[in-house]
Amino acid sequence: MGTDEGVRVWLRQQGAEQIAHPGGNLYAHLCRVSERLAVLGCSSDVQAAGLTHAVYGTDGFDLALLDRADRAVLRDLVGADAEELVYLYGACDRRRSWRELAETGQVFDRFAGEVRTPNAAQLRSLMDLSIVNELDVIEQDPAVADRHGTYFRELFASWASVASEQVIHDAQRVLWP
Repeated sequence: MGTDEGVRVWLRQQGAEQIAHPGGNLYAHLCRVSERLAVLGCSSDVQAAGLTHAVYGTDGFDLALLDRADRAVLRDLVGADAEELVYLYGACDRRRSWRELAETGQVFDRFAGEVRTPNAAQLRSLMDLSIVNELDVIEQDPAVADRHGTYFRELFASWASVASEQVIHDAQRVLWP
């Protein structure tokens, strides 16, 4: 069994298929995000993070499949770099971080109550993952675009200098049809 398939089995064992999420269930969402990151040419670590990005819960989805005290479990499944991205994604206080992220490079860690400054590659990966996640939610629930489309268009445009070009093009395709 490959690493990706092992992670998918683990996610199902954690109950991800039973958790409602736009487009069906959390498991389906996680798989779509990972697959989209692959299509957009993101690294295998970013794809693995996409597959597990909600494991610790997120600022927008406050349900965890794994306690943060058990980070070694996820690290063993996906590797240290992917796990670190999953932690950063889950820890990100979006209200305090997202608007200024491209300018400051700072992430307010809602778990630890501190500011983190990821390196340039981590910042790009965080933005790519965040954009692809939101694009999937928007495509699965068009009402999200109706309510928040302007916000996401402005936010992702402000991230264009840091995020991957192919991810930004995908965001433009979805948000500026």
